[in-house]
Amino acid sequence: MFNKFKEKLGSFKKAFSKTIDEKAVEVEPVIIEQVPESEESLEEEIEPIIEEETIEAALEEEIPEKGAVPEVISHVSVEDLKKAEYRKKVEDRKKAAEKKKEEKEEVKPVEEKKSFFKKLAPKVGFTQKAKALVFNREVYLDEKDLEEPLWELEMGLLESDLAVSVSEAIVESVKNQLTGTTKRIGSNTGDIVEEALKKAILDVVSANTFDFDEYVKNRPKPVHIVFVGINGTGKTTSISKMTHRLLKLGYSVVLAAGDTFRAGAIDQLGIHADRLGVKMIKHQAGADPAAVIYDAVQYAKAHNIDFVLSDTAGRMHTNMNLMAQMEKICRVSSPDLIIFVDEAVAGNDAVERAAQFNDAVPIDGSILTKIDADAKGGAAIS
Repeated sequence: MFNKFKEKLGSFKKAFSKTIDEKAVEVEPVIIEQVPESEESLEEEIEPIIEEETIEAALEEEIPEKGAVPEVISHVSVEDLKKAEYRKKVEDRKKAAEKKKEEKEEVKPVEEKKSFFKKLAPKVGFTQKAKALVFNREVYLDEKDLEEPLWELEMGLLESDLAVSVSEAIVESVKNQLTGTTKRIGSNTGDIVEEALKKAILDVVSANTFDFDEYVKNRPKPVHIVFVGINGTGKTTSISKMTHRLLKLGYSVVLAAGDTFRAGAIDQLGIHADRLGVKMIKHQAGADPAAVIYDAVQYAKAHNIDFVLSDTAGRMHTNMNLMAQMEKICRVSSPDLIIFVDEAVAGNDAVERAAQFNDAVPIDGSILTKIDADAKGGAAIS
């Protein structure tokens, strides 16, 4: 599912990234060496360097050259002993360093002794330099720049079976996010496009959602749910799956065989009821479906059952007589939820069907079946 949809979005991302690359301009680098980060950080960086310079100068003064004859010391003080001990430690440290250097296979060239300011320069403003290497471009886009890429995006969405209104909402959201402001971009220009697309699609699919479990938990029992839709979309199978889920949650369920028109419909629901171990209320084939469903609700009330799941005959949204019958069912039994069931492979027509059913009886939710057979995925988003 969504393979074709992903392909269309990938094409838009590539085309739009090209537009951004063409419009992006290099940002002037800031000479940070002349502007230290702060006085405190500068003092922290200067202190070790000054200490290093002081130690080097002290070593040059304190350590005598080889072969030099020391003067006769008439009186040895504690301070002189400390100095002698310090000189010995320094000499031992130097000898160890020279020995370690000789053991290395690759002899490095002697570096020129750096002055105080040369040592200080690389230490100042390193964080700013690192940031400048990453965020080194900016782009300003207006509607004219996006006109062609957005048109391609809208065509791609429509070809993926998204409804016109949904496609327009996504395109408008992307346009509002990307136009009219200057944006900093790194090396991957596709990131800015991907984030805009992600937010636009999430805003669409997050609309008109509700927590089913929380809703039915707070409703007075029995909770009555009627399943409606056209022929062959999977209403009866969806009822059995929901029954199984409700039983796992600890609820009790009764089924109503309201599809009295289709041959074998009552038997099909009966098989599901037997396998799930639940009661099914039924009448003879051709009976009034409103009467069957009414009896199921009364049975649930009498036996303290939590849920009534009512099956109905499949009907085309263009058949006015059957749509009127569905209105009667909902009027007589007063369901808590009306669930519209359709298949993903119907594409954009599923949205039109849902609108027609919603005009007859207000739909509270929808189930989309056979999504594994749909490569486009537009119907699910719409």
